[in-house]
Amino acid sequence: MYAVQFVAILVLAYLLFRVYRDYSAGKIDWQGFLSWGLVIGVFILVALFPLSISTEIKDLLGLGRGLDALFVVSIGLLFLLVFELYTKIDRVEREITELTRKVGIELKEINERLEKNREG
Repeated sequence: MYAVQFVAILVLAYLLFRVYRDYSAGKIDWQGFLSWGLVIGVFILVALFPLSISTEIKDLLGLGRGLDALFVVSIGLLFLLVFELYTKIDRVEREITELTRKVGIELKEINERLEKNREG
């Protein structure tokens, strides 16, 4: 085992521990726990068996070198994660906008009631 494999496995084990700790603390839900656990598990497998996995991916995708295949798959996964983040951020922005509108309308109604009470 190369030193870089050992370091990668240590880092991934730490990340797996962090995901478990965040799940236990209620910071992430079970879906996040499973998805991050799966991603980290795949990375641990790649760290343990880099040559055989990269060769299989290379043959499957028809690329020249195994490292190219790992880069292609990694970039694809990163695009999926970025898209997922984009959709979640967009949803949260829409919810914030809707809540701001509701609070603004209710605040205006409260102020109008206060003015009526002061006059009456």
